[in-house]
Amino acid sequence: MKVIFLQDISRVGKKYDIKEVNDGYALNFLFPKKWATLATPKAIAEIEKNKKEIIIEREIQEDLLIKILEEIKGKTIIIKAKSDEKGHLFSTIHKKTLIDSMEREYRIQIEEKFIVLEKQIKEIGEFEIPVVIKNKKSFFKLIVEKI
Repeated sequence: MKVIFLQDISRVGKKYDIKEVNDGYALNFLFPKKWATLATPKAIAEIEKNKKEIIIEREIQEDLLIKILEEIKGKTIIIKAKSDEKGHLFSTIHKKTLIDSMEREYRIQIEEKFIVLEKQIKEIGEFEIPVVIKNKKSFFKLIVEKI
């Protein structure tokens, strides 16, 4: 049965892909969850018509993401956290905290998936936080201070 995927499904298909799948898989799994629809000639024509708009929208989003990388460069975020006398934090600094601080201080919105932490931040100090978007990398500085 030919279906049109309405969202990305790992190892199966990406949004707006038209693929042949087993009837049972489509009827019992994809259709009830509204992850795919039957690939009728009318639906295929509509998808083809909208593909140009989708491509243009993706290009615009990529341009915005690259601009975000440029804006991030050289920025510094200061987070105050509770720690013991040795400088170990009582709780880890999470990506969500970094995102909230960046948005609050600089009005820059980053998605969690773009921040790459090699290890958890569990101590006081200065850290370079890499942000990777489409194989392009930028850094911002994080300073963790004791309250």
